[in-house]
Amino acid sequence: MATILQIETATQVCSAAISRNGETIALKEVMANNIHAGSLTLFIEEVMKHTGLQFTDLDAVAVSKGPGSYTGLRIGVSTAKGLCFALDKPLIAIDTLQMMAAGFLAQRAEYVGQICPMIDARRMEVFTALFDQHLNYVMPTEAKIVDEHSFKDQLVLEKVTFIGDGAMKCAEFLQHENAIFSDQNFNSAANMSRLAYKSYVASQFEDVAYFEPFYLKDFVFTTPKKKG
Repeated sequence: MATILQIETATQVCSAAISRNGETIALKEVMANNIHAGSLTLFIEEVMKHTGLQFTDLDAVAVSKGPGSYTGLRIGVSTAKGLCFALDKPLIAIDTLQMMAAGFLAQRAEYVGQICPMIDARRMEVFTALFDQHLNYVMPTEAKIVDEHSFKDQLVLEKVTFIGDGAMKCAEFLQHENAIFSDQNFNSAANMSRLAYKSYVASQFEDVAYFEPFYLKDFVFTTPKKKG
């Protein structure tokens, strides 16, 4: 039996969940700006209390590794690593985009086509990848500027469903009969459950001391312009 604490902070969603053998048994999440630092540990305490578990009952901690928000990822990964150090538990890292695709497929068992998760990276850029209905990568993760030529080869061949907070802003450029858009939120720690359990069974763990989030792009510090 594997009981796993799961953390997702790659976007505006702050989410904590507990799964048992790949099934979610507790979830607490809120979508809001800049709440991760003040809310994540409270959400973790809430799902632990809801299940009646002690931290020592956990078998592993799983965290959404990115790509996504630089600050959000640092908070989530730092929290997960701290728990793993303190509890001497293994760390599991879950690709954020694959987690989103897994959440979509969990609700659409008969879906045939490709899934394209998109995380908003400002302007017309998104963090994205392309998956088939079996969660295999069709296109690797990349930071992509979306225009009217994007994904045209895939859309000619089959249906593609675009999901995530970056998808709707790209709809005007991706006009095609095979392009489908969903504004539903799939950035949830609950969508990590089966992926985390699969990694746990295969002993696919990270080095807690050296693991870093998958930022995809370097964080750029800007200095505000002086008035006057």
